[in-house]
Amino acid sequence: MLLTIPGLLGQAQLNKLHQVLAELPFVDGKLTAGFAAARVKNNLEMQADPARMKLPVRILTASLGHNETFRFAVLPHRVADPIFARYRPGMSYGEHVDDPIMGSTGLRFRTDVAMTIFLNRPETYAGGELAVETPFGEQRFKLPAGDAVIYPASSLHQVTPVTRGERLVAVTWVQSYVHDPAQRELLYELNLTREKLLREAPQEKTTGYLNRSYANLLRMWAQV
Repeated sequence: MLLTIPGLLGQAQLNKLHQVLAELPFVDGKLTAGFAAARVKNNLEMQADPARMKLPVRILTASLGHNETFRFAVLPHRVADPIFARYRPGMSYGEHVDDPIMGSTGLRFRTDVAMTIFLNRPETYAGGELAVETPFGEQRFKLPAGDAVIYPASSLHQVTPVTRGERLVAVTWVQSYVHDPAQRELLYELNLTREKLLREAPQEKTTGYLNRSYANLLRMWAQV
């Protein structure tokens, strides 16, 4: 499932992230790439430093935790600390598939869902689209600052070359409680209907049946 999340970050959060990131060092993005991805990766990423990353990570994780679209579409079990990436003219990230297992230190996790959060306005740079291959052809994303897109980590995707300005994004990966993407999509759509009925017809028996079915399907499919 590909899904955009408008307004994941507000302007105040974006301003704070830009202020913090402007003071932090960025290094060659190949340092965090797997063997195959390193051959096509050309960007800069914020240097891993737990102390310095604490504030930007807290800003993003708080926003994710409060966003209902993210919670119900992804059903997050484990969320990786984000990588903040910068692309300047001539930089890109060629076609690749994300590593299926991540976490070089501490708890390792399976990458079911990838997420890109756009941190600057699309008109401030040229190129730099996120291009994701799907069964229905390629889809490209270059969203407003603060918007996010989620997509299968198993998909072939790339960042097209930046030709002007600077592309700044945060990227993270999620292990979902529900591994199967078709099941996650079904649960997400069921939940949209469930929430509407719970608001508009909470006393109807059919509302209760749907609410029970959603809960029991999640119970059946969830892996904990």
